[in-house]
Order: sequence, then structure tokens, then C-alpha cells
Amino acid sequence: MNKKNALKVENLNKVYSKNSNKIIALNNLNLEVKQGEIFGLLGPNGAGKTTFLNILAGTVIKNSGHVNVWGYDLDKNPRQVRSSIGIVPQEVNLDAFFSPKDLLELQAGLYGIPKKNRITDTILKLVSLEKQANSYARSLSGGMKRRLLIAKAMVHRPPILVLDEPTAGVDVQLRQNLWKNVRALNNQGVTIILTTHLMYEAQEMCSKIAIINKGNLVAIDTTNNLLDRIKTKKIIFRVKKVISIDHQNLNGIKISYNSENEIIILYERKKHKIDEIINKVKSAGMEIYDISTDEGNLEDVFIDLIKR
Repeated sequence: MNKKNALKVENLNKVYSKNSNKIIALNNLNLEVKQGEIFGLLGPNGAGKTTFLNILAGTVIKNSGHVNVWGYDLDKNPRQVRSSIGIVPQEVNLDAFFSPKDLLELQAGLYGIPKKNRITDTILKLVSLEKQANSYARSLSGGMKRRLLIAKAMVHRPPILVLDEPTAGVDVQLRQNLWKNVRALNNQGVTIILTTHLMYEAQEMCSKIAIINKGNLVAIDTTNNLLDRIKTKKIIFRVKKVISIDHQNLNGIKISYNSENEIIILYERKKHKIDEIINKVKSAGMEIYDISTDEGNLEDVFIDLIKR
């Protein structure tokens, strides 16, 4: 079944002018996000991620290109675009003297949602804040405030939720809790677009990833395909005693000796099989106690693409 586009961006450009200098923030950006995806937008600081999100939010005006959100054109239907998207900002900006329930009611009022159509209690349940519904926002923990920001972005029931660095400055337990909530929303059909600096986070959460650098799209692919770009694999052998391996016929395999009982071997995953490497160690006369592998991760792909 062909899923419809939640977001389609074609030839999107944004240039900032500063004292007769032109800064290209986005350069001919093309990407598609399918309905129901958790889509990762990655890039170093200054890559253009925030500019892109601000164009979606309507706070920055693009120079050229087309943006289509949930079937609505940003130029022709800006209001429908804004109602199809909920943006969760990086900064926690909540009124300290309002309760979560009051804040959501106020936000629903700003969107012009009649009282009978509001789903405040449902949203509070979704982000596990029903017990704190009537507490002052200032008394909430950091993780609760983050979840309240997600709730605030959801009062108008947008089909797309954009999370801008949602776990910046959040501890491990809160991060896991937050992801549990995000996955639950995704399971209910909400499309998620996520920017993050943490590669392992994107690797764990996202089915598809776009990497941008200096306003240019350097890669867009499924997470698995991006991981398949890693060329080298690493194996660490713990042995009874290290015996030097004959460096003839290694065919590109790199060997280093870490200590008197540890060997590190790097090899190209397409050229060699793991059992061939194990045989080389055994045939040199070593007794193997333990084998561990390092498959490489999205960070390796990211660094490689950004360097290029």
C-alpha cells in the first residue's frame, strides 16, 4: 500500500543577507516524509535544521521552492499547513503559574477549538500527566515540562508532530520515558519528525533519516541502508597469549595488538567473512577466550558524510 506524503519539500531555498554577505541556510532541499514514519533530520550546528523547521512553522519565509504539508501548499493554504503540524520547541517556555490543564485549554482557545471539541484530558493521559493536571507548571519536573510541551503541540490534533531536539539536557530515564510516549503517539498514527544531535537516538527511533550539512542534503535513506554504508568492521579477540600473525596474504585486513592477550582486527565487510578472520587467529596458534565485534553505528556514517 502506497502511503501518502505527510510532508513534501521541493527545491527549498533560504538565503539570509547580512551586511552585504549572503548566508545560504538551505540550498535546493528536496525531501519526502511518508505518513506514519518517525523521520530523523540530522546535521551539525548551523546545518539549516532550525531554519527548515521555522519555515514549516511560518516564522521564517522561504526564498523559493515548494512545501506541501498533509496535502496543503504552504503558499496557498498557510493556515491549513499550520493546523496540520504541531511543533515542540527546544526551549521550555511555559507559564509557571498555569496548570497543565489550564495551559492546554488556553492553547485550544488560541486555535479556536470550541469547548465541546476539546480533548484536554485525553492529551494529558497520552503524555502521562493526568495526575499533574491541576498542579502549577513551575512545580513540574524537567521531564514533565517536556511532555507538557508535546501536549501543547497536540491540542489541535495535528497529524504531524515535529520534535526539535526534544531530549537536550534531559537525563537517561526521562529520555526513555519521553521516547515511550513518542512511540505511543506514533502507534496511534501520528507522523513524527525529529531533529537530534544524538546519533544513537536517531538510530534507535527513526525508520528514515535525512542528513543535512551547510544547507545541503547529503543523504536521505532508511536507517538500515545508511548503516549498510559502513565499510569496515572491527573484531576484538581476547586470547590466551598473543602470537604475531603472518602479514602475507592479509588482503587489506589490518591487525593491531592491544596487550599481550588482546588483538584488534579491522576488515572490509564486503571482502571478508568473520569465520575467515577467526581461522587466521587460530592458525597462528592462538587460543581464543572471547570475541566481541563493533559493527559501527550511525555516528560513523554521519562523520563520513559530513567530512565529504
